[in-house]
Amino acid sequence: MAGSSIGELFRVSTFGESHGPAIGALVDGCPPGLPLAEADIQIELDRRRPGQSRHTTQRQEADQVEILSGVFAGVTTGTPIGLLIRNTDQRSQDYGKIKDSFRPGHADYTYLQKYGLRDYRGGGRSSARETATRVAAGAIARKYLRERLGTEIRAWLAQMGPIHAEAFDSAQIDQNPFFCPDAAAAERMAEYLDELRKAGDSIGARVDARVTGMPVGLGEPVFDRLEADAAKALMSINAVKAVAVGDGFAVVEQRGSEHGDALTPRGFASNHAGGVLGGISSGQDLLFSIAIKPTSSIRIPRPSIDLHGEVIDIVTTGRHDPCVGIRAVPIVEAMLALTLMDHYLRHRAQNGDVTPPVAPISGQC
Repeated sequence: MAGSSIGELFRVSTFGESHGPAIGALVDGCPPGLPLAEADIQIELDRRRPGQSRHTTQRQEADQVEILSGVFAGVTTGTPIGLLIRNTDQRSQDYGKIKDSFRPGHADYTYLQKYGLRDYRGGGRSSARETATRVAAGAIARKYLRERLGTEIRAWLAQMGPIHAEAFDSAQIDQNPFFCPDAAAAERMAEYLDELRKAGDSIGARVDARVTGMPVGLGEPVFDRLEADAAKALMSINAVKAVAVGDGFAVVEQRGSEHGDALTPRGFASNHAGGVLGGISSGQDLLFSIAIKPTSSIRIPRPSIDLHGEVIDIVTTGRHDPCVGIRAVPIVEAMLALTLMDHYLRHRAQNGDVTPPVAPISGQC
């Protein structure tokens, strides 16, 4: 199957299905000498892990990562890093009723049309279960970026349905099950999801992300623009339907005199562009927003067809997230880390000996 790898110099390939024995990733291109242990990866997997609150799927997966290769004496060797996560709580019988049907909003129809067969157990390869491997690989990139460049990546749930995070307290993000920076909004989200769960329905969400400590010069001016590769990485996450950079769609109503981020000797005056100019990082914070559709697996009957073209009603049972935007937060961080790590290595390889004639200005507004 094509399309299971991402990156050029820092390249990640994932494998496995939702209801197979295991999922995993091969990380190729990690520089040698990075201190790395399973605990460094596990801390990120635990943030994504299902079943941690009543607001997410109750599938109980420990998501324990095993490092199979690429690490010796506690540091990376420069050879491919093999990562394995065993599936331990599959309930394939939950999907027996839909094996001959097409669920609205799912990949059942397109998957079958493309490959001529499909693994109906939890969606197979198209399941969000696969994203655990991305979080594991992203943890390696994130550790390198933090320790070698001082780059930090942070995402949060900014909106769930009609509920917006009005306040921003970064300390709150890891203090509630929603990764929400607004404690009061998180309480309203909990009540809202309880109502949705009783109704058998689901809701969409918006995840915002900020990257601080960005180096200048990552990205290319044409096809490999930094924001373009980041957007592709973010759009590859299940259920993501839109990606905005900087002010996003708000630029439609802005004038050039307002949108252009003025340069001063002390730094940039604003950051409407979201930290990228001409496809290349400016040293300012990278700013992204991601729109995530409602979970397609719901208990409300919906019309569809079966393999014989007969009209049927679909009711999806099993264990599902009423809002996939919640557990998407660490996945968003991981995909940004993978993109930035790849572009850093590419920049270092081509432009490592470049000395610009002008000293970088501060990226802080």
